[in-house]
Amino acid sequence: MLNFNYRNPTHVVFGKDRIAELDQLIPANARVLITYGGGSVQRFGTLDKVKAALGNRTVFEFGGIEANPKYDTLLKAVEVARNEKIDFLLAVGGGSVMDGTKFIALATQFDGDTASLLQHGFNPVPVADDKVIPLGVIATLPATGSEMNAFAVVSYQGGKFPVNHPCAYPTFAMLDPELTFSLPKIQVANGVVDAFVHVLEQYATYPVDARVQDRMAEGILRTLIEVGPITVAEPTNYDARANLMWSATSALNGMIGTGVPLDWSTHMIGHELTALFDIDHAQTLAVILPSLWRVLKEQKHAKLVQYAARVWDITEGDEASRVDQAIDKTEAFFKQVGLPVRLRDHGVTQEQLSQVVDALEAHGMTALSESGKVDLATSRKILDMAW
Repeated sequence: MLNFNYRNPTHVVFGKDRIAELDQLIPANARVLITYGGGSVQRFGTLDKVKAALGNRTVFEFGGIEANPKYDTLLKAVEVARNEKIDFLLAVGGGSVMDGTKFIALATQFDGDTASLLQHGFNPVPVADDKVIPLGVIATLPATGSEMNAFAVVSYQGGKFPVNHPCAYPTFAMLDPELTFSLPKIQVANGVVDAFVHVLEQYATYPVDARVQDRMAEGILRTLIEVGPITVAEPTNYDARANLMWSATSALNGMIGTGVPLDWSTHMIGHELTALFDIDHAQTLAVILPSLWRVLKEQKHAKLVQYAARVWDITEGDEASRVDQAIDKTEAFFKQVGLPVRLRDHGVTQEQLSQVVDALEAHGMTALSESGKVDLATSRKILDMAW
């Protein structure tokens, strides 16, 4: 197992009908800015419940945060937060709203150029700890795990930029599976695959004898395989949706990635596909991951053999055939929950693949994977296979 430090300060509030507890989670004298995306939190009454729970606090709203939050939109929220002297942020929505709100928390009291907060890689942004506005989240979409980590992704000038700061963890995360019952099926399917690939980017690298992390990761994967199709087909099945929601949170709260090598290649390539062709984030992952594994089978061989046995119960035949079966089953699972697995299914032409490679080069994504050996030529092979 690799050396590690682990910290996660987020207080999780999980279960039915918990919104009233906001009164105990946010300071009584706070000036609160509620952030959200489209109108669903208004249409289904969630926003009204939130405001009622906040009681006599001074409350402001900022809606319209996009599915891939745009820097320019977030700057408008930053202006509101500065003008109204906001001292607590409350994100009500999915991962994009949470990510955007983390950026707002970092940017509002930042003295420099806020564009400098956007940077590729995962190094902390240069904001003093006491300049970060505290935030809480009410998750309405189980997918990204942003409710219990310090990472965000923001769209800026044709790219998607990771943002990271140790004080960007939400102080609390309210997870009520019933708030997700109204989601369209495609968003639920996206959430299943997003969580699944989050786990695999931390698991399918190379063995370091991290037995606890491996078993936790495998448990989340098997749970998603069990409940994913059920919760897509039965949106009000509370038990299935609750297990999806906790799986998505557990997939990216830092625990399974602690002390193990990580590979975010699928995400980095996927971000470029989203930026260029407006493909849903999870759908880029469903396209890229199986093809990436087929190209990197030798590099990832040991963990893929383990994955085949422990997640898919594939133990017969030689190791190479077991790996192939596991990749095929993974791809079939993505299709089962309703996502396409080829770029051409999204209208991307082979000629446009060069644009993706150019974008990877422009953003410095020239040495991807846990080995750092996935260069632009290898990324092109992955894209060709994914087409």
